[in-house]
Amino acid sequence: MKKLMPVAIVAVVVLAVAADVFLYFLNDKNLKIIFAKAAPANTVVQAPLGKTIAPAPPGKLMISEPIANAIGRVTKKPFGIYITPNFSPVSPERFTGYHTGVDFETTPAEANIDVPIYAICPGKLLLKEWASGYGGVVNESCTLNGQAVTVTYGHLRLTSIAKKVGQTFAQGEQIGVLGKGYGTETDGERKHLHLGIHKGTAAIISGYVASESALKQWINALDYFKPVKNG
Repeated sequence: MKKLMPVAIVAVVVLAVAADVFLYFLNDKNLKIIFAKAAPANTVVQAPLGKTIAPAPPGKLMISEPIANAIGRVTKKPFGIYITPNFSPVSPERFTGYHTGVDFETTPAEANIDVPIYAICPGKLLLKEWASGYGGVVNESCTLNGQAVTVTYGHLRLTSIAKKVGQTFAQGEQIGVLGKGYGTETDGERKHLHLGIHKGTAAIISGYVASESALKQWINALDYFKPVKNG
């Protein structure tokens, strides 16, 4: 028992010194100890320079607005609606099938002015051409939530698109402007943006599909859409 006493005394001294050292550094103004805790999924995070970012819900990736005031423009053809010439919110109607995209409408005041269209995500320009049912159409490769997709922007004025196939867009970068309604720039359609997201890397631009099973290869853009709020 007497032989163990010196060992115990040494242990106590060592613990005391270690505690003093810890308290010294804890009180040092140059040392900051931060206990990180994950924010809840819907918490608003304060970003640098006073900008507030609303984080996307779990499993989703925030994308940019393809057109100003986007949500309020979805009034006629949402994703997945079944359309026929006799059953449509648009008249006259020439298409039949399940709508693969989301239509963002323009206002009467925008009929004769340029309406900019922006890339919803960073990616490469895969296709830029005139196509039946669209007029000017662009197809961009992107990645959403780790999944490869291609994004269709329909009814654009081709001459307003400066980028060439193979070049890339930054997220939020202007692609071009909408074509003039009821003319060759929109292939006779009203002035609006058709935005479609197809799973995979193929440049698929179909505006409608014949079955619900085929519709599963497409993504509703509004499921990923979360606007960024600036403070």
